[in-house]
Amino acid sequence: MPALGYAVTASEQPLERYSFSRRAVGRDDVLIDILYCGICHTDVHAARNDFGNTVFPLMPGHEIVGRVSAIGSAVTRFKVGDAVGVGCMVDSCGTCEFCMSGLEQFCTAGNVQTYGFSRARGTNFLGGYANKIVVKENFVISIPTSLDLARAAPLLCAGITTFSPMQHWSIGEGSKVAIVGLGGLGHIALKLAVSRGADVTVLTTTPAKRDDAMAMGATDVVVWSDADALKPLATRFDSILTTLPYPFDPNLFLGLLKVDGTMINVGLIGSFTQPVNNVLLMLGRRSINSSMIGGIAETQQVINYCAERTIQADIEMIPISQVNEAMNRVVNKEVRYRFVIDMRTLV
Repeated sequence: MPALGYAVTASEQPLERYSFSRRAVGRDDVLIDILYCGICHTDVHAARNDFGNTVFPLMPGHEIVGRVSAIGSAVTRFKVGDAVGVGCMVDSCGTCEFCMSGLEQFCTAGNVQTYGFSRARGTNFLGGYANKIVVKENFVISIPTSLDLARAAPLLCAGITTFSPMQHWSIGEGSKVAIVGLGGLGHIALKLAVSRGADVTVLTTTPAKRDDAMAMGATDVVVWSDADALKPLATRFDSILTTLPYPFDPNLFLGLLKVDGTMINVGLIGSFTQPVNNVLLMLGRRSINSSMIGGIAETQQVINYCAERTIQADIEMIPISQVNEAMNRVVNKEVRYRFVIDMRTLV
């Protein structure tokens, strides 16, 4: 069916208006009229071919919220008019050990990302910077009525990306946690960790964000542009969640962990700027881990969790015509704290 969006069609080009076709609605499909789509830093990386593997045309967008406009004959969980979301995945094999246990992000055949080229399918998928999308029912998330739809959109990536490691590493009541970076991921991580009863310190390079962090529930804010500022924090934390989307030196933070503490990377896709100093690990039996998104059931869990506690993203709404400017501002750390595109402006 005819669809309209914004895509980048060649390396080093801006996103532009792009006409294309979505597949017809199958028996287990849901057709969604997209209302809002968040801008993730990964969208910027992919659009600018920062990873060196972008297949063009590329239409970003995996923080999608909209309303159901049609359903397939076998769909039972949704009806026309329902508020729904789509996160980072739109399919997986469904039969491997990970899919069967709700960990579709680790599908052995390769999960199908919401946008980009899928080796598992041999197809280039176009994402949520569009007016509509067709997704299998099992990969559609229900959005509770208590959530503001625009502010809920970032929870479908930034929310699950930070919630999943908190679940896995049992970050909660009594935990002393540092969150490195107060951006799109970091501000949601802060809200989630505080809601779970953790004592949270924010480590930022932007002094102007101090008041925001404290208002969101941080007990301390440290500006670490000067590495000496981190020295008083030695051996303070059970966990450190790093949300930085660009390469950094992990050794700056390892000494801040207690014995058996864990540093969890959820922002950086790529290498650190420096090799890990194994002495810093050995001296405290510390560890470095990483986490990426979560399964579909866990994504629904974080949406419900946030709805019950009125946790939503702090956003700046933009029309689709400003998407390229917004991407530049993401890179320059000029957004507080997540851009969301009003897809109703795509006409």
